[in-house]
Amino acid sequence: MNSGTGHGRNLLSVVCGNTTGISGRLVDLLLHGNRDTLALAVAVGAGSGRYPTVQRFVSGHDLPADLAVIRSATGDPAVIIRQDLAAISRALPGHHVVLVLPNSLETTPFLADLWRAPIGTTPLSRRYDLAPVTVAIDPRHFLRDLRCTHRTVTLRAGGDGTEAVTVAEAAARVVEAAGRLVVPVAPQADADGHRAACALLTHLNPFATLLRLPDLRDHRAAAEVRRALVDPHSRQAAPALADAFEPVRAPVRRPLLDHGISSVLWRTRRPLHPERLAGCLAEVTRSVTRSRGHLWLANRPGTVVTWRSAGRHLELRAAGDWLEDGAAEHWRHASPTRRTLASWYWDDYYGERRNEIVFTGADLDPVRLHAILNAVQLADHELALGPDCWRDLPDPLLGGPGQDQPAAP
Repeated sequence: MNSGTGHGRNLLSVVCGNTTGISGRLVDLLLHGNRDTLALAVAVGAGSGRYPTVQRFVSGHDLPADLAVIRSATGDPAVIIRQDLAAISRALPGHHVVLVLPNSLETTPFLADLWRAPIGTTPLSRRYDLAPVTVAIDPRHFLRDLRCTHRTVTLRAGGDGTEAVTVAEAAARVVEAAGRLVVPVAPQADADGHRAACALLTHLNPFATLLRLPDLRDHRAAAEVRRALVDPHSRQAAPALADAFEPVRAPVRRPLLDHGISSVLWRTRRPLHPERLAGCLAEVTRSVTRSRGHLWLANRPGTVVTWRSAGRHLELRAAGDWLEDGAAEHWRHASPTRRTLASWYWDDYYGERRNEIVFTGADLDPVRLHAILNAVQLADHELALGPDCWRDLPDPLLGGPGQDQPAAP
């Protein structure tokens, strides 16, 4: 099967997995029987300075001798890998390149950084079509990771920037980055648990296509899954990669009940009382496996506060400014998707400001969640006091307006 795009352009598939075993099986599937497909595997380790050590290994059929070697360099991973991909496209035009990323690289922000062309360089979009990001998931390992909030891992998004997150948060993010989710066939001994885990995956990322990882000996099934992973009509939308850096995004929710798993969207247009919000967090997050969104806290009327939880860990973070009428500079730097959302939800008085959170978990009660959170909003008499009075509201979550520090209640 010819996986390339033809006309001298290459196809780039970005893949990763939550275990080395499941990731290796996915790469084997993509390489099996395809002489025009090669894998570029990446490992990132601690460097001696601000940048890490990046090791790369190319494997495939009939490769030029200068490509089939292990390389190591210290620097920005996006810059190093961008140079490798450019060299591969020159040496092997029309080939399919499978870029295998380690779990220490956060997929979507890293890919956005990789796809961005520095001044004076040829953008990768001139050389490559970008296939949907494919993530292989071992369901049992995934559920175990979602319960791990007592240990942190360091994720690298691009450049020299890193972020320490819980194991549960890292597990959720890798699923949310996927355009294709690949899971093994359900074991007979735990078929119900496997189906429940798959239901959770589809709620965390309802836009991703869920596929079963076939046995390579089943040639027909393997060929069908490979075609789905490199479908020429389902390329990754490169402009949407800019959304990875936006604090305000479109809420993602699957409006179905699957094996007891559901997702609940809460959206309002009133500012929230920070002290009342702090008082209800334990009740709000009960039975919630994952939640994401953004808030409008009354004492921070100009600041977007992001909300993100995985497992039992919740993080609130001051994350930039709301778009204002007449603030041309902020609008220019916003992604096209955010500008569209702001126009869609624009209020003549409040502007872009709103609260939006999607909660995902087992046995969630949307009426209960909405009632608890609606009670956190400012009442009419509090709203009438205006922003100058709201700024003095006690805030046990983020402190005063001048203390924009992340909080993890």
